[in-house]
Amino acid sequence: MKKGRVGLIPKSFIQDLLNRLDIVDVIERYVPLKKAGANYAACCPFHNEKSPSFTVSQSKQFYHCFGCGAHGTAIGFVMEYAGLGYVDAIEELARNIGLEVPHERNTGGEVPHKIAPDLYEVMQVATRYYREQLKGSARAIAYLKQRGLSGEIAAKFGIGYSPDGWQNLAAAFPNYQDATLTQTGLVISNDDEKRYDRFRDRIMFPIINVRGQCIGFGGRVLDKGEPKYLNSPETALFEKGHELYGLFQAQKSIRNLQRVLVVEGYMDVVALAQHGVEYAVATLGTATTPYHVQKLLRLAEHIIFSFDGDKAGQKAAWRALENALPYLQDGKRISFLFLPVEHDPDSFIREFGRDAFEQRVDEAMPLSTYLLREVGTDLDLRTQEGRNQLLQQAKPLLTAITAPATALLLRKEVAALSGVSQAELEALYQVNPVARAPRPSMQKAGRAPSASAQQRMLQCLLAKPELARDIPDIWQAEGNEAEAVAALLAVLREADFVVSSAVLTQQFQGTPHEKIFTIAQTEMLQWGESFDVEGEFAGLLSKLEDTSRTQKFQALQARLAQVGWTNLSEPERTQYMQVIRPASKPSLLD
Repeated sequence: MKKGRVGLIPKSFIQDLLNRLDIVDVIERYVPLKKAGANYAACCPFHNEKSPSFTVSQSKQFYHCFGCGAHGTAIGFVMEYAGLGYVDAIEELARNIGLEVPHERNTGGEVPHKIAPDLYEVMQVATRYYREQLKGSARAIAYLKQRGLSGEIAAKFGIGYSPDGWQNLAAAFPNYQDATLTQTGLVISNDDEKRYDRFRDRIMFPIINVRGQCIGFGGRVLDKGEPKYLNSPETALFEKGHELYGLFQAQKSIRNLQRVLVVEGYMDVVALAQHGVEYAVATLGTATTPYHVQKLLRLAEHIIFSFDGDKAGQKAAWRALENALPYLQDGKRISFLFLPVEHDPDSFIREFGRDAFEQRVDEAMPLSTYLLREVGTDLDLRTQEGRNQLLQQAKPLLTAITAPATALLLRKEVAALSGVSQAELEALYQVNPVARAPRPSMQKAGRAPSASAQQRMLQCLLAKPELARDIPDIWQAEGNEAEAVAALLAVLREADFVVSSAVLTQQFQGTPHEKIFTIAQTEMLQWGESFDVEGEFAGLLSKLEDTSRTQKFQALQARLAQVGWTNLSEPERTQYMQVIRPASKPSLLD
């Protein structure tokens, strides 16, 4: 079972939710679908395409894109499209059909903390308070004007001001001792149990989640002081490594332009928006995390990281590259923009304007160029030692890439720079050569696609889980596909064979068998409406039983020739007789 930061959601609830949902209804809230035979189709919302390759199966309750490989259930779609976490996606779907998400007790018998609605309300009250304080502070207003911000932009981002003083929030919260103030990080309680405001004499930037709720704050000093930026601590509402400042305000522009600019500071985001660059977001005092990369790749075709040109900026850029490599997707782009050392995005756009800044964005360095430049820095590639160092430094980076085309092209370039062949490099790195995977072609109605017997068995069980009743208690076969069938059988038996295809799809996501299930389900989309699942399954079961019986017979024959009949054990003699005279309904495990 998947675990969210607000506790454990019972497996039974997730199953009930998926059984109540219609994936077509869910997806049509975001993407218009058209009927296409037994399924529905659309241009994929996760990558640019001219002809529809995004398919939704109403009968099997999953979606699949033949172009980019996106695949999953209603839960997975909402996660991908809206950029929500697993728990948030379940809560969103449950809310839409009037269900309340329950939470299980943990192993210690305690009920895990669930975010109470009043925590969000506390943050909203604080936001309103800080905004009101800004209106009354000539000093804070002068600071924002000096930074070139208009009242319209300040209002769009909900910018406020926290006055100097130790307990100013008591004016907004009469019960200053309330635990929710410390739970949200607005108030600090020290060892002497004295309480005081976390943010004092700072410009306040509310951090908004994708639902438009305030989950934290960033506070910037007006004058000199340390730290220059102070963020809310980790709370039940707020995880710094998962959130991006300005994403809520930038979502529409990011989707329209299919590009997102990642910068370092709150003021960078706000200043860029002031000048019409409305697709910028910022990390929250942390390095770019893998979660950030995955979230942004769901939203846009092109990510541009913009960092200062100093050593700290270079270090941050390299960290972003390392965290992005495992999540690269063929057809999507990641670039790096390095401004002059004396500038950040805020100062650059104020001095040179939007057109000059966006020209820099358009000329940003592709990830591949940046990677090759950095691994080759200070190496003399005219020498064997230099080429050897290049191979060693590039290895952990190239082997982290799973996107086939991207990996192939980078290996070719590193091989050429190192003076070795691509095959030699792949052997040195102990990686499998990248082979081209053909796109599945549609089958004629009523015919099964070409697949192994084990995979066709998996497809039949996914289409009609109740057929598993006819399979023996122990699945005897070898190979990854057979292991996937065995894992599926275990789940079906636990559920007494009453479980939907959508539940099975969701249950095996994130497991070692996910890829095999995805391939099986993709081929199921090609079945015609007249395809006979029961007939296919009966034929497969018969063939597999015949194959199993033949293999047993050959093994026993070899044993008989080796030791003779009299030296066979009693179980071996019994099994031999069963194999040569099978019962009317032979079993795979006779």
